[in-house]
Amino acid sequence: MGKILVVDDERGMRELLTIMLQKEGFDVSSAAGGQEALENISQRTYDIVITDIKMPNITGIDVLKAVKETSPETIVIMITAYASTETAMDAMKLGAYDYINKPFKIEEIKLIVRNAFERRRLREENLLLKRKIQEWTASGVIGGIVGKSPSIMRMVELIVKVADSPSNILITGESGTGKELVARAIHNYSNRKDSSFVAINCNAIPEGLLESELFGHVKGSFTGATTSKEGLFEVANNGTIFLDEIGDIPHSFQVKLLRVLEDRTFKRVGGTQEIKVDVRVVAATNKDLKKAVAEGNFREDLFYRLNVIPLEMPPLRERRGDIPLLVEHFVAKHNRILGRNIKSVSEDAMRRLVNSPWKGNVRELENVIERIITLGSGPLIELKSVEECLQGSVPYKSPLSIDVPPEGIDLEGILNDIEKSLLLKALDKTRWIKKDAAELLHLDFRSFRYRLSKYNISKDEE
Repeated sequence: MGKILVVDDERGMRELLTIMLQKEGFDVSSAAGGQEALENISQRTYDIVITDIKMPNITGIDVLKAVKETSPETIVIMITAYASTETAMDAMKLGAYDYINKPFKIEEIKLIVRNAFERRRLREENLLLKRKIQEWTASGVIGGIVGKSPSIMRMVELIVKVADSPSNILITGESGTGKELVARAIHNYSNRKDSSFVAINCNAIPEGLLESELFGHVKGSFTGATTSKEGLFEVANNGTIFLDEIGDIPHSFQVKLLRVLEDRTFKRVGGTQEIKVDVRVVAATNKDLKKAVAEGNFREDLFYRLNVIPLEMPPLRERRGDIPLLVEHFVAKHNRILGRNIKSVSEDAMRRLVNSPWKGNVRELENVIERIITLGSGPLIELKSVEECLQGSVPYKSPLSIDVPPEGIDLEGILNDIEKSLLLKALDKTRWIKKDAAELLHLDFRSFRYRLSKYNISKDEE
């Protein structure tokens, strides 16, 4: 509720403005003249001061000057029956927001006050954004996100801007880029930060249990349901729920999730009672959901309901300038965890880290740093240690070099042939143990199984 001070030596005008603004929902105080106004201003900060200009002894101009000295962000609106261009110009030069002549229309005052509050809100949002960006620029770390590159700068600005919005957010980006960190930062910078942040990996829960995990169940609703249980949407009430790997939820469950996103109500499995929650939904995926929609694997209406505010986390190879900051961050982190005292990284070792492909993004970089610190002994990380530990990472190599002839090529056919060939090679290396083959290709099992079906690959292919 906005706080307004009405200043006028005419009792009738004071009471009119006070009653009218209180009906609009504002917290209104009044002062019978300039002296009383100055006393109020010294004791309390107001969002808006509405003051008559022509008052005995201490004028509205005096009140305006005092307000701007004690609270520069307070908006001052001037009212007078003695209009003159010179007085108006003086008031505006001193920082008055607007200037209104008596007699005025009530709706005119209401509109000016509403616009003044909107301006103040936007100004406060901009100041908050600048303060957060300054904090981030100084340290290179905000909400667990490390970096100072332009792409991370844009991401941080968006996080601060959308944090308090109730709208659903979809975070996209490759595996290992830090999508959950973005989700947590959104929660921690929002007005929900004092409530729960609940994260769930949709791909890690068997299809038959996903509904029970998210919405809960009642006792006896299925075999093993010996007690009733709250779902994660209930646990996250008034807070944030993070649905990771949202692209992997089964098609049969998508319509149920859509309903929850539309009206924030659901029923527990086996239950009849409608449960309503106030939850901010943030989802993430490393998949191309537009492509999944086109292929019929993801509901279009669910995609648009999730994708109200899209955020894309850039891969590490597109922000190499952040790698030294990340290395420093991870060295300090794993020094604490492992009780080591690594002090620095040699120039050639850092150069090698910066120029590595990092197919696994930030997660892969942290794994390499942890491995180096675990296996190392001296206070300096040298090139030899980096080279040895990078051998344990998955290097990214261009799979083939194909030229484009004048007559053109069948790109889709070639890509399908390459994908099928790699699937068969992975199966061959793992003796057709599908779970191991999926891990070898860095695919979740559901995606791997989909590809086997797509190319009709079975044991007979061996």
